Amino acid sequence: MKPLNEVIAACPPSGIRRFFDIAAELDDVISLGVGEPDFVTPWRIREAGIYALEHGYTTYTSNAGLPRLRELVCADLANRYDAHYAWDSECLITTGVSEGLDLTLRVLLNPGDEVIVPEPCYVAYEPCVTFAGGAAVRVPTRWEDGFAIDAATVAAAITPRTKAILIGSPANPTGAVQPRPALEALVRLAEQHDLYLISDEIYDRLTYTGTHTCLGALPGARERTVVLGGFSKAHAMTGWRVGWICAPRPVAELCVRVHQYTMLCAPHVSQLAAVEAMTSAEDDVTEMVADYDRRRRVFVKGLREIGLDCPEPGGAFYAFPSIRSSGLDSETFAERLLRQEGVAVVPGSVFGPSGEGHIRCSYATALPLLEEALGRIDRFLRRE
Repeated sequence: MKPLNEVIAACPPSGIRRFFDIAAELDDVISLGVGEPDFVTPWRIREAGIYALEHGYTTYTSNAGLPRLRELVCADLANRYDAHYAWDSECLITTGVSEGLDLTLRVLLNPGDEVIVPEPCYVAYEPCVTFAGGAAVRVPTRWEDGFAIDAATVAAAITPRTKAILIGSPANPTGAVQPRPALEALVRLAEQHDLYLISDEIYDRLTYTGTHTCLGALPGARERTVVLGGFSKAHAMTGWRVGWICAPRPVAELCVRVHQYTMLCAPHVSQLAAVEAMTSAEDDVTEMVADYDRRRRVFVKGLREIGLDCPEPGGAFYAFPSIRSSGLDSETFAERLLRQEGVAVVPGSVFGPSGEGHIRCSYATALPLLEEALGRIDRFLRRE
């Protein structure tokens, strides 16, 4: 047989999945590994989806998505962050933020272009750059600095082939919220070197300490920035697969062009549910965010009390404690904790070299389970 695609074949499987496979073989496992809300999609949103099905909204929409949903997304960005995009030419509804990232990278990159990716970062960033023909260039961040992106470190990684900088804030896996001065420094750097900025802001509503800064709203950023967002996290709509891209018109138009040949459109029913989410579910979002914040405070305090130093996660729903005091590398720690105590976490090393010495724990889990997990981790640490 002729060989398959060499780029894809060379890409390793997700480092997260192996631990889920082990967990599936065990009984009485508390999973802190899944980056997914434990809330069911709020009823009013589900009801809108049911209504859409019952009334036959099962056709394609326009490639770019329902005009009403695009209007709402752009109005929300303007009202919340003073970031202004034209709904009819600079906004695209995608099948989740994952597709939005894929489209953006395909449009921005030519073969061999480099994308600077501060890490630890979401596991899909580097593979998606590679699949689009680019080369990911990692730059480290430090937990001692709250995982803030240092513009000088980024500048040292820029070469003539650098095309873009890709960041996530609030961040998966660290929960770090990039401070505004750090983002402003990145914008100046992008202007100086004529680079694009790709900002994954799927966790923008899950911000607990301070405020979220939309990168596209910063002076000098708009014409070179692609902002990605969606409904999966704050609205507990992971399975509905609805995201969006807001970008300068030349970029957005080409994203639609790829989208129309590969995905056609996001699901009609899901888009109508997202309209309901934008118009009627603010109280639900506020309630869920407050619950995440309670869990965050309890869980981080508990980690520190059992001897795991944990940076304060300002956003998302992840804690990223240091496990260096255990003397174990992160993969060994995670596997032993799972097999011995039935607690599933993700080793920090799968998110990049700077993640080694840490584990990712999702606190999108009911508070009694988080407290039980803390007790099991404490028992594990005492044994080790």
